[in-house]
Amino acid sequence: MSEARRLHGRVVLVTGATGGLGREAALACARDGATVVILGRKLAKLHRVHDAIAAEGGEVAIYPLDLEGASPDDHLELADKLASEFGRLDGLLHCAAHFKALAPFQHSDPADIARTLHVNATAPTWLTMACLPVMEKAGDAAVVFVVDAPERCERPFWGGYGLANTARRALVPMLAGEFVAESNVRIHGLQPGPMKTDLRGRAWMEDFDPMVRPPSAYASACVDLLSPAGRPFAGQIQAVQA
Repeated sequence: MSEARRLHGRVVLVTGATGGLGREAALACARDGATVVILGRKLAKLHRVHDAIAAEGGEVAIYPLDLEGASPDDHLELADKLASEFGRLDGLLHCAAHFKALAPFQHSDPADIARTLHVNATAPTWLTMACLPVMEKAGDAAVVFVVDAPERCERPFWGGYGLANTARRALVPMLAGEFVAESNVRIHGLQPGPMKTDLRGRAWMEDFDPMVRPPSAYASACVDLLSPAGRPFAGQIQAVQA
């Protein structure tokens, strides 16, 4: 385990914890001393992430939840369970994302556009709303939305994913404006550089971008914003290049 315990004693919830960045961020948070609650929809994959963290001596708990089908009450139930089990929530890292494929707008599946908008924008909004009361009880808490670069995805053929990214990015300054500097809750955006993930592979079958990095290259940036070191960057979207 790392000697730099930036998240020692903190409880961090990571959504999309079985995906590329979510998995690596969960591992990094545990290495830096956090108790990590990993959220995802596939239990078998969650167990594999759990076992990887536990093998390194990290503290980890599983919370299976399908963001597509979860209601606002389901999110409130999650927040209540975090409060009763741990008595606190110091970090919420939104890594979950849905993207099916690039498609011309007129030939896109309306149901998939709705699904993408919900998983990528509505669900993280609901989850944040549900978790804020327990986070406000912490001495220093951070909500981090992982966003994509507008020049990459807010373009033709990106459909619901591009729309949701615009909404997700807008949420950062909107929420931050409601939590003044004296507040113990910080709102952040994190924009990683291009990552080699399954999601990216659905957009570019042949990827020759020399800037593409593995998700692990950006895990430390997630920890930075979740830790007290992230306070000077509250309300901002940090673009990070590995």
